[in-house]
Amino acid sequence: MALTIPAFPVRDGNAFLHELRLRVEEHFRSRGATSKGTSAMIRKTVILLGITFGTWAVILFGGLPVPVMWGLTVVLGLGMAGIGFAVGHDALHGAYSDNKTVNRWVGYSMDLIGGSSYLWKITHNVIHHTYTNIHGADEDLAVSPLLRLSPHAERRWFHRFQHWYAFGLYAMTTLFWVFVKDYKYLMQKDLGPYEDRKHSVKDLAGVALGKFVYYGWSIVLPFMVLDLPWWQIVIGMVTAHAVAGVTLGIVFQLAHVVEETQHPLPDDAGDMPQSWVVHELATTANFAPRNRLLGWYVGGLNFQVEHHLFPKVCSVHYPEVSEIVRELAAKHGLPYHSHETFGSAVRSHLRTLKMFGATDVVPMPEGWPAAA
Repeated sequence: MALTIPAFPVRDGNAFLHELRLRVEEHFRSRGATSKGTSAMIRKTVILLGITFGTWAVILFGGLPVPVMWGLTVVLGLGMAGIGFAVGHDALHGAYSDNKTVNRWVGYSMDLIGGSSYLWKITHNVIHHTYTNIHGADEDLAVSPLLRLSPHAERRWFHRFQHWYAFGLYAMTTLFWVFVKDYKYLMQKDLGPYEDRKHSVKDLAGVALGKFVYYGWSIVLPFMVLDLPWWQIVIGMVTAHAVAGVTLGIVFQLAHVVEETQHPLPDDAGDMPQSWVVHELATTANFAPRNRLLGWYVGGLNFQVEHHLFPKVCSVHYPEVSEIVRELAAKHGLPYHSHETFGSAVRSHLRTLKMFGATDVVPMPEGWPAAA
């Protein structure tokens, strides 16, 4: 039985949201600027696609020594993760361009690296962004039974060690995604809080075509072109996926599974204790906001608070929008979680994993409503 779809009937935070929207609109209007992608976004797209597929071409056709080729698979993995972070993610949110056709075609870059743009829009854009950190609804909390990412999930004996092995599981993220997870979602009768989800023939065909293209360039061509033992090719492919997986896994977990973020549940009627906007502020955290290189590479996902409040605003604008959000959150007495460095966020995530794995009675952050 799927969870009753949570509702957000509470209206606290409305004054904050109204003022925030006005301020952000004025910010772009006063500068005569678009809230969508700029030339900087196009340059980033070209660079990341060039790095990824340029590296792939050098591996296949460069005639390099095997150790060098293996080292290049690390670059390939980082490029794949960068495309997911900084290109496909924005496009699938409709934030890359004002033109829906451009967003759709750029969004296919997610299929190009093995994911499904169609399923991503369901599980991420709709489910995760609406029901952030709600156990039983947010699919991002159910990445593996080996991980307890919510204090409301069942705790098993092995979870006490999860802070030691979590990064190893994150390394399997993209392998699981492109070979298992998307198919699992297609076959699931219930998806997050939605019961009996149907998929059209057109959507199924789109998923199949995307997988065909990805398997073609990443698996079939290497076996056809490279004069290497099969096991060396497999090691290279797994290495690229491990790098991409651990990179994606860590970045996404730092946004919601750290010490400050809340994990509230709906009451018996399915109502959440906070409004949606307050819920997003309470369940989301930023990290390394001053690290410009990291922000460029992860597509602004170090500004997760701003991304959750304005998913249709292109990530290149989040640093400037964050100043407005932080100011107004303080003015209205609302939370604004942020770790100053990437390292401090990683340490907080590891402490959270250790805490969730060690006890059922998890201390609640200040202002965290009691579970229903």
